[in-house]
Amino acid sequence: MVELTVTNISKDTCVGTKIRLANSFWSRLRGLLGVKNLARGEGLLLSPCQMVHGLGMRLSIEAVYLDGDGRVIGIYKLKPGCLGPFLRRAAQVLELPLGTVSDSATEIGDLLQSTRT
Repeated sequence: MVELTVTNISKDTCVGTKIRLANSFWSRLRGLLGVKNLARGEGLLLSPCQMVHGLGMRLSIEAVYLDGDGRVIGIYKLKPGCLGPFLRRAAQVLELPLGTVSDSATEIGDLLQSTRT
């Protein structure tokens, strides 16, 4: 699986250095199912994606919804068993450990960039 580094270009901060790319049907379907823990710097970028859920998951996450340009259009905390919102404009969703959004000062409107590690 491809690993990415995601940077908040607007704030010049690092969002994650070990972000896995889920860009196939099966990798998106599996998502973070079975994952017990996400360390700082880890995460999952689902592409394409307009909605995520916590059904069957063991951990709470922060879901950062991105438009086609990589601009943040929504940020949500998602508990296990809960559904995230469907955002029609979303092209990707970045799933991160709790606290990552505040640590990277990421806000709606910020531009994120992903590069292969």
